Amino acid sequence: MASSSGTSSGSSTLIQNSGSEGDLRALMDERKRKRMISNRESARRSRMRKQKHLGDLMTQVTQLRKENHQIITRINITTQHYLNVEAENSVLRAQANELSYRLLSLNDIISFLNNDANFDAEEDTTSPAFTEPADSFLNPLSFAYLNQPIMASADNMFQY
Repeated sequence: MASSSGTSSGSSTLIQNSGSEGDLRALMDERKRKRMISNRESARRSRMRKQKHLGDLMTQVTQLRKENHQIITRINITTQHYLNVEAENSVLRAQANELSYRLLSLNDIISFLNNDANFDAEEDTTSPAFTEPADSFLNPLSFAYLNQPIMASADNMFQY
């Protein structure tokens, strides 16, 4: 009987071994399936992060382009203001040069008249014919051109 019970225990061991192999395979298949699901979820999260990062970069590009456009606009406005001020400065320089030239000419006239009056006074101080009225032609303050305004403009400055 021992032999028959030994054989029956051997066959039950084989059945248990094959059953534990099936359980082991089922367990491995279950782990493989869970790992596959986990990998798919990880890949999905990675794609979502990549898509979000791409969207953030596109938003940043749009914002930087907008800022660049604003900076270029401000540069153009500033450049236009600079050119306007430069043109006005040229006009003012021309007017200052013209006024300096007129002042020099007037000082020369006054100097000439003072020297001429001194010379006439030294010639004949007793003669009443050399006394001139205050509104005489030789009075430098009565010249008509002295009361004319000085005109200069940017239009005349840049003719080539």
